[in-house]
Amino acid sequence: MTYYRPLVRHGEARPEGAVSLAGSALWFTEVEILSREAPPRVAPVGFVPEAERRRLSARRASIAGLDMTQPQIMGILNVTPDSFSDGGKYAGAEAGKAAALQMVSEGATIIDVGGESTRPGAEEVDEAEEITRTAPVIAAIRAASPVPVSIDTRKANVGMEALEAGANLLNDVSGFTFDPALAPLAAQASVPVCIMHAQGDPATMQDDPHYANVLLDVFDFLSEQIDRLEAIGVIREQIVIDPGIGFGKTQEHNLTLLRNLSLFHGLGCPILLGVSRKGFIGKIGNEPRADARAPGSIAVGLAALAQGVQFLRVHDVAETVQALRLWQAVR
Repeated sequence: MTYYRPLVRHGEARPEGAVSLAGSALWFTEVEILSREAPPRVAPVGFVPEAERRRLSARRASIAGLDMTQPQIMGILNVTPDSFSDGGKYAGAEAGKAAALQMVSEGATIIDVGGESTRPGAEEVDEAEEITRTAPVIAAIRAASPVPVSIDTRKANVGMEALEAGANLLNDVSGFTFDPALAPLAAQASVPVCIMHAQGDPATMQDDPHYANVLLDVFDFLSEQIDRLEAIGVIREQIVIDPGIGFGKTQEHNLTLLRNLSLFHGLGCPILLGVSRKGFIGKIGNEPRADARAPGSIAVGLAALAQGVQFLRVHDVAETVQALRLWQAVR
């Protein structure tokens, strides 16, 4: 199989023949051609077959009412006692609602509510407990604001209760491999989904992550899951993909994925990136405190936006939005 990674550019000096990236202001004239059998090589965009070129360039449909030609900031709302950087801060409907509304006031365009920690080493939460943590918070947010809400869960019953409470998107860190009933729920409810890649479950995923080729292995997994969901009725235009930074990956795996994010536009879906406050940022940035990693998180996020990523999932909304505004103004 051959893969095509667009070498993304920006700016007004766009040459004739340049191809728009996912309908955005970014563009490319060359691609890196990758395969498992041969070394990478760079070629003009004309070497890309028409079907693949259309998938790379087509404007993405809106997701939960959000414009995919503009960066979207997903605010993280962990209503858990044990999340790695903010566990226990937002338990309960009122605290969760207040935190969500604060993030919206700071510029978040979607809120991601999670009731089960997926930090390395975390154990599974009973689904009844997960529902108790998440559904009332989502209902409270929905009663106070029209902001789109995603539910971060691996479980169909949790997802169903969240949708009934007013959630707009199902975000599954297992890539719809954990609960076989979750994908059919998405199809029946006609809601957008986010497929994330993870190797192993949170309890064991960092024990010994390994890949034949991390970039192409993650791409192939996401491609297969997109096809599987589409086959049961999930609309491809309403699928978001996430390469799963930190989920069963070493630091070098994470960096390889981050350097090559533009490859995933070849799947024809919006890309979500969640790197906020993660361990590799602390290690490279020499910051042991998770809640002090906003600068490193923002640096990685802006580099991802330069490769056309549509969603940044972040803890530090105000700081990220400020950086985004300056990044856009300079560009």
